[in-house]
Amino acid sequence: MLYPNTLENKLGFDTIRERLKDACVSPLGQDYVEKIRFTDNVQLIDKLLRQTAEFKQIVQYEPDFPSSNYIDVRPHLNRARVEGLALTEAEFFDLKLALRTIQDCLRFLSKRDDETAFPFLKELADPIGVDKKLTDAIERVIDDRGLVRDSASPELASIRRRIISEQANLRKRLDSILRQARQNGWIPDDLSLTVRGGRLVIPIAAEHKRKIKGFVHDESQTGQTVFLEPAEVFDANNEIRELEYEERREIYRILLALTDQIRPHLDDLKKSVNFLAQIDFIRAKAKLAIQLDAIMPKLHERPLLNWINARHPLLHLSFQKQGKTVVPLGVRLDEKARILIISGPNAGGKSVALKTIGLVQYMLQCGLLVPMADYSEMGVFQNLFIDIGDEQSLENDLSTYSSHLTAMKQFLIGANKRTLFLIDEFGTGTEPGLGGAIAESILEDLNKSGAYGVINTHYTNLKVFADKTPGLINGAMRFDGENLEPLYQLEIGRPGSSFAFEIAQKIGLPKGVIDRAKEKLGSQQVNFEKLLKELDIEKRVFSEKNLEISINQRKLAQQLAEYTALKTRLDNDQKKIVNDAKQKAKTLVQEANQRIENTIREIKENKAEREATKQVRRELEQFEQKQLKPETLVAEQPKQIEEEFVADNGAITAGSYVRIAGQNAIGEVLAIRGKDAEIRIGDLKSNVKLSRLEKVSKKTFKDATETRDDRPRSRGVDMNEKMQNFSFNLDIRGKRGEEALGEVDRFFDDALMLGYPELRIVHGKGDGILRTLVRNHLRGYKQVARMEDEHADRGGAGVTIVKMK
Repeated sequence: MLYPNTLENKLGFDTIRERLKDACVSPLGQDYVEKIRFTDNVQLIDKLLRQTAEFKQIVQYEPDFPSSNYIDVRPHLNRARVEGLALTEAEFFDLKLALRTIQDCLRFLSKRDDETAFPFLKELADPIGVDKKLTDAIERVIDDRGLVRDSASPELASIRRRIISEQANLRKRLDSILRQARQNGWIPDDLSLTVRGGRLVIPIAAEHKRKIKGFVHDESQTGQTVFLEPAEVFDANNEIRELEYEERREIYRILLALTDQIRPHLDDLKKSVNFLAQIDFIRAKAKLAIQLDAIMPKLHERPLLNWINARHPLLHLSFQKQGKTVVPLGVRLDEKARILIISGPNAGGKSVALKTIGLVQYMLQCGLLVPMADYSEMGVFQNLFIDIGDEQSLENDLSTYSSHLTAMKQFLIGANKRTLFLIDEFGTGTEPGLGGAIAESILEDLNKSGAYGVINTHYTNLKVFADKTPGLINGAMRFDGENLEPLYQLEIGRPGSSFAFEIAQKIGLPKGVIDRAKEKLGSQQVNFEKLLKELDIEKRVFSEKNLEISINQRKLAQQLAEYTALKTRLDNDQKKIVNDAKQKAKTLVQEANQRIENTIREIKENKAEREATKQVRRELEQFEQKQLKPETLVAEQPKQIEEEFVADNGAITAGSYVRIAGQNAIGEVLAIRGKDAEIRIGDLKSNVKLSRLEKVSKKTFKDATETRDDRPRSRGVDMNEKMQNFSFNLDIRGKRGEEALGEVDRFFDDALMLGYPELRIVHGKGDGILRTLVRNHLRGYKQVARMEDEHADRGGAGVTIVKMK
């Protein structure tokens, strides 16, 4: 069940229909576009999606698939059912081209021997067949110009030969008359034979028309030239006309016989033409899917939304023309969290998120591929209810709030466990206190029904109700509280602030008006909104800090593993060297002892002759110098192997490879959200400012993510120790100016080396002398983007926040 009747228009599916019609090449496919209907039949949806996914591959990678002559011949086939009626040459020519296209489509699918190639399109083509005798019969009669061939019958061939012969004789006689008239000056040289009323005539000046006996068929617009058929060629022209009539009768007889021949096959031909219509329709869906970068998600029979990087189709197409990208939407609804309450400021993207969910779900259950990441999951719903926009009616005397309540009544009557409802600006249109109470009661009943839904609201009581009620979950459209700019990102798990006072202040509403509004609202609500805003800011700051800590921890664990492996290897090498040295020393000692014994023996044998003794001593000394001389160690300087990052100057988009400035961590961009990027480094995901990212080549990413044995074991600076000991907070209170600036310089150098994007310097308030001195000094660093006071609750002007470029 769908509610209301205008659901397609409200979601924008009527525009999707028009785009599908434009993608069709004939009325055949356009008729199928008009027949698209919402269904909860999972098997049918799966079949339609797989057909489209297969055709998407054909459009992208198979250029030889037939793409022309998708001709609608259904009116011709209906005429052929009438006994005694013959199709015309043009109609048979259309039928011939359409059947040829059908045969080409069947041939394309049948020549794919692989059973896994396009199985669902093959299943669609299996019952379709075109009788070869029928196509051969049409081919024998109709040529490629759409005319009946001379060889269609012997009589037709004879008639056409006689026509050609008679026309040649007639032209000769008229050429002779035309030359004579030119010689007499009755006809200008630039005029030649022409045809009027199917008869060959000669143009002649009006004042000379009496000089040639004949019949005037026509005259020029000025009346100065008449077109005259000479009397002597009357009979020849009549003969040709009679032959043409005879030719026409023979052609009709041939076409009538051919029509009678195809009449028994009309049902099969109609099925074949219907197959051609389906091919045109499915190809249109595939073309739209390519434009949307749409995929087939994992399909579940039960209700489920687990969408990753979903995009509004129409917004995607519009941004594509402008060279911009849509901020993707991630949402999950399951049995534990069935109803999502989205809050946040106006113009923050709540309504777009709601329409994205409605349109994408509707497209899926109409058999269309959907624009989201290919590892997303989607379920099937039986009912789809929406309350978007204003349904007030003068005829039915309905106000805006009455129309909303009418919709809520239908929701409560029809809601069940297979219902998806979408409500924009829940409870608005009446007094806020009463509207909030009624909205909470309606929400309670919808939750009891087991339905799934998404609701946009500003009511605080609904946020509180969602926080403490099972089955409901809060969500917020993220907002940059510092710059007061929407980020268009849906964050599930916490409520959002409306930022009403901050937006009013940015617009320039007088401060007194805003302060009085805060007093009238009460401190509890103001503090609640303020707390939400501060939590949003602090969460973003600590998210970046957590990312940096996680990266450092990963690097520390890697360096610890490298150090352990190196120590083990050095210990083993040392033991091996000692063992080798001991064995070598033992061998040398044995050899030295042997030589000494030999020397003593030779001295004794030579009876201490002086020369012989000297010679033996010299040999012993040479042995000592050569064999026992210690080897000189060459100290090899370890090479400093630096990480090489091959830069890529292109723009950073989803799928790019990047590194965080000042660090060696390499990651992949999952999505771009305004000025932030969601990146993945290993198993870790986080959001980082685009300004802190440097794009690198795919080779650099591949090299950085592979395990390498030649990585540097040590560096001149112990980065590991610096990372462990460094704090982004520097306290210089009580220090003299020169001493404080020295501390700031050392602190700043370490921060640059470690790549910290934000620093915090505590200098105290006092007279502001130390603050001015520090800030003037930091302006000399080109790496500083800007400086600002800390939040008033965390030190205010006594703390300087330094933002790095």
